[in-house]
Amino acid sequence: MIDRRTLPSRKEQNGQMTEKVVLKERGESWLRTMVRGRLFEQSLGELYERGELVGVVHLSIGLEATAAGVCSNLRKGDQITSTHRGHNHMIARGLEPERMFAEILGRSTGYCGGKGGSMHVANFELGSVGANGIVGAGVPMAAGLGVAAQKLGTGNVAVAFCGDGAANQGVVWESLNLAALWKIPVIFVCENNGFSEFTPTDRVTAGPGIADRAIGYGVSGVVVDGTNVGAVSAVAEGAIDRARSGEGPTFIETRAERWRGHHEGEESYVGTYRETKEFKDPIVQLIQEMDAAGLDGSLLYEKIHAEEKDLIERSLAVAQQAPLPELSTALEDVFS
Repeated sequence: MIDRRTLPSRKEQNGQMTEKVVLKERGESWLRTMVRGRLFEQSLGELYERGELVGVVHLSIGLEATAAGVCSNLRKGDQITSTHRGHNHMIARGLEPERMFAEILGRSTGYCGGKGGSMHVANFELGSVGANGIVGAGVPMAAGLGVAAQKLGTGNVAVAFCGDGAANQGVVWESLNLAALWKIPVIFVCENNGFSEFTPTDRVTAGPGIADRAIGYGVSGVVVDGTNVGAVSAVAEGAIDRARSGEGPTFIETRAERWRGHHEGEESYVGTYRETKEFKDPIVQLIQEMDAAGLDGSLLYEKIHAEEKDLIERSLAVAQQAPLPELSTALEDVFS
């Protein structure tokens, strides 16, 4: 949600930036982005439980740090592609909760006129080319966006978010191959949440790690703690700067466990497939880091949580009152 061009220099006299300065500069924005995403998705979960959502919804609670950390380094003109679990990516890119709620509820005021739903939210003007219900399908789209930026000389970059399940889709590696050959300004961000739907990732993905596969293409593969927003941001910043300067792609694998199931309501037919455990909370982790740095993250969290809770409640109320699309618009925006 930060336009990086407005930030002060990332370098101090010794050439390094202290953790406290980073947290002071970016901590509040990171915290607000993650809290907004968390509250938004909690509201979706409640709507689903009440039977007010049509179709399935995939929540990314616990994964907020990846979206906030990566997108905080993007500027106007940069573009992202997302996944079926993309609400946090959209919020971090600046999409408004009211229009996102409207889209997911099938209302005409939604970003796609209520026709896209949870898995296909998009807004080109804000740099979101869209979530995608097909595993890995957003990756070649991002590579194409990077080629366009390269040819047009805009200096913009594209970010392809994907999940660990996409690591076994051939199109992902075909895209990385071209990106490496052509030095496309695209960053691959694989959110490894430990499960491909209902199967542990390590049962279906060979090798020491997903990011290591990038090395075979001559691309830097980086693994980062997906619950540490500062660490994610630092890795993403370097990758984005390299892409912008013509050095080509980077493959980032963030590791964080999703708190909820593959989709809401799965317990009605899947049964138990994960052990019950306490998950690391990226929001709590950031608050603790800010407290330790003397920045009173706890007090800031209380303020932000109250403000964002009010925003989410107001946004949902407005979206629920919005009209459904007219039947006459059924064939509009349909291409073949």
